[in-house]
Amino acid sequence: MAITDWPELERPREKLLQLGPASLSDAELLAIFLRTGARGKSAVDLARELLVRCGGLGALFAAKRAELAGLPGLGNAKFSQLQAVLEMARRALAETLRSSDALGSPGAVRDFLRLTLSKHEREVFLAVMLDAQNRVLACEELFRGTLTQTSVYPREVVKCALERNAAAVIFAHNHPSGVAEPSHADQVLTQSLKQALALVDIKVLDHFIVAGNSALSFAERGLI
Repeated sequence: MAITDWPELERPREKLLQLGPASLSDAELLAIFLRTGARGKSAVDLARELLVRCGGLGALFAAKRAELAGLPGLGNAKFSQLQAVLEMARRALAETLRSSDALGSPGAVRDFLRLTLSKHEREVFLAVMLDAQNRVLACEELFRGTLTQTSVYPREVVKCALERNAAAVIFAHNHPSGVAEPSHADQVLTQSLKQALALVDIKVLDHFIVAGNSALSFAERGLI
């Protein structure tokens, strides 16, 4: 049955307009983006199939062009549209962080870092520089490593923070393995950076590990 033959409140677009986007499932949201289905499949059916094959929205968003090329409904045009949507989301979240207290918007910080880091296949270490009011001054990618590790140099981190005139920083890096748990090395590095920055009166407020669709906070774990 075509979606146009469904009861009005079951159609994704009409449901979104009447009840809001939060009322829709992942498949329904993706169906609105796809717009059309395939032979014998509605857009919702196709969306469900894509989510199963990719392993969820997070994996779909992080997938490379070559990985999506063979999937039905996701050619070059749709891939370009998807990347544009994700980039707009990143920029919108970055604007939100720059105009508000980062600590007062923990969800925005987490979402921004997930969107920024989950796309990388190798480990990337970045720092969000904050002023004395915890407003974002800059987000800097400081180091890039391999599939399993990144070399981080405290001296370079301190230098960058001083150049930005930061009063505080939030660190983040990704785990391409998909496991967000901090390693012993992650914890030792965080304490080393905290001590180095304390010497120049700069606070470390948090350190996030992004893995897939998850983002673990050191502060929430009591590790800062």
